[in-house]
Amino acid sequence: MLQKTWSERSVSRLLQFGKKHKYMKLPVILAILIVLCTAKAGAYFASNGKKYASVAVVLLFYAMSSSFSFPALAGENHAGLSLTETVPVPEAYAAWNVEREEQVELLDDSDVLDGYEDAELDKLEDVDKYTVDEILAENKELGISPSVPREDSRNLTEEGALGEVVFDKNDWRLLLINKQHPIPEDYTFELGTIKGAMKCDKRILEDLLSMLQGAKEDGVSLVICSPYRDLNRQEVLFNRKIKAYMGRGMSYMDAYKTASQAVTVPGASEHQIGLALDIITNGYSTLDEGFGETEAGKWLAEHSCEYGFILRYPQGKEYITSIEYEPWHFRYVGKDAAMVITQKGITLEEFVENL
Repeated sequence: MLQKTWSERSVSRLLQFGKKHKYMKLPVILAILIVLCTAKAGAYFASNGKKYASVAVVLLFYAMSSSFSFPALAGENHAGLSLTETVPVPEAYAAWNVEREEQVELLDDSDVLDGYEDAELDKLEDVDKYTVDEILAENKELGISPSVPREDSRNLTEEGALGEVVFDKNDWRLLLINKQHPIPEDYTFELGTIKGAMKCDKRILEDLLSMLQGAKEDGVSLVICSPYRDLNRQEVLFNRKIKAYMGRGMSYMDAYKTASQAVTVPGASEHQIGLALDIITNGYSTLDEGFGETEAGKWLAEHSCEYGFILRYPQGKEYITSIEYEPWHFRYVGKDAAMVITQKGITLEEFVENL
């Protein structure tokens, strides 16, 4: 005699219970239906269990390991944000940031470039650093003069100052480059020389010189380092950081995710299109959060927008940019857009999303 299944046994018992207690007829019928549906669903998933389990494991692995999914996991979706709104820091970011600080010490470039002698690092160990006077002097000899900042650039609180400005999403100055938006294959630009081997997009050179001159007039010393960076250097930095984190016991995926918080993925770096540059100051040459508390860091955060630059990775916006706070990293977006982005306290991602 074949052994009854659990569903058959359950239905039989419910029927017996119903015969003895006729006033419970309706609840018994509902219970039988639930048992039969549960048995049917269980049988279906049991016969296809391996297939669904495999899909679930792949999706879970991707969600937990891929840095490309980080913004979606770390915070809510901010589609539809108005340029007149600011976004509070979600609890998800606060928890993530505390955990990151407790568990991971993010490495800077010197930590992974120093001590290597292999061929791929040829000419990459020493990053040129020039003072304002050196840069302005050389460009003056070439006939390049600082441009003039906006007349209303210091009055960012005046409502409607930019009300008639129309922004074009296809404007080269607003090109969004991040992990989800790599550099377009057909994107081209002409490099201009800042000084020596240091270069940037030629179209931003005058505004850059104007910002350096403005800082000098305000008694602030700025030192440019790491402006345009080619793909080779970006790959070296990124791969070295992965290797360094793996040397500390991380898995490859964990090392990749951690490295991508400090160095943008090769092919998705604004340095590669000459629109971003790192800035330090005399007496503070370390690329870390402490730069934001220096006189130079505070001046840049307040005045860089007057010359078309924005603080690209602001504090509290990591859940959007997926890059740690970098008070030294500035990106050119044009004077009008820079004023709006700075005034509203938003990121380039949020600004472009609403065009």
